[in-house]
Amino acid sequence: MQPHVLIVEDEDALSELLQYNLKKEGFRVSVAADGEEALMLVDERQPDVVLLDWMLPKVSGIEVCRRLRSRQETRNLPIIMLTARGEEADRIRGLDTGADDYIIKPFLMKELFARVRAVLRRIRPGLADDKVTVGDIAIDRVAHRVTRNGEDVHLGPTEFRLLDYFMQHPGRVFSREQLLDAVWGSDVYVEARTVDVHVGRLRKALNKHGVNDPIRTVRSAGYALNAD
Repeated sequence: MQPHVLIVEDEDALSELLQYNLKKEGFRVSVAADGEEALMLVDERQPDVVLLDWMLPKVSGIEVCRRLRSRQETRNLPIIMLTARGEEADRIRGLDTGADDYIIKPFLMKELFARVRAVLRRIRPGLADDKVTVGDIAIDRVAHRVTRNGEDVHLGPTEFRLLDYFMQHPGRVFSREQLLDAVWGSDVYVEARTVDVHVGRLRKALNKHGVNDPIRTVRSAGYALNAD
């Protein structure tokens, strides 16, 4: 089941960026542009995690957090505050109000994903998806372990992240540029050819015991992990 994230952010550019990246990571996403709308959306359908901006129109993020914590039905709803206010007193105030975590803008998307998954593991472990299986390949994110047909597959850190991303979207074809953005990050310059090298290493490790190659090369398009 895809975890449902509610983004509460009045800055359109950041809201759209969060939506795009969270959907790409396999989350379902709802969006509110102010605190009043956020409270209404939570009433209509409670999300699994709230990404909550501090400075919001109508009702502030701190007040939204306070109201959610005061209600029995949302008392344990995971809340991560996003804010440009990095002073220690502000962080303490946010956490004291009931936020589960606090991320200071600007932040890296990889850090945000890690924080979201950490909150899910801690508060709603059934949604964290630490173990994923596609076909005969299984990945355990907590143990950092990969097996195929029950046999251990030894991967480097980059190959592990690459396989993890493929397994989140089985059957979907990704271009080299999309894989670079998702696995290496848009803030790091890496040549597209690097993807080919790491896909080759991943293939070699997965096919060590002579089984069928699960990674499909799509000419002029990119790579995909076979869903079966």
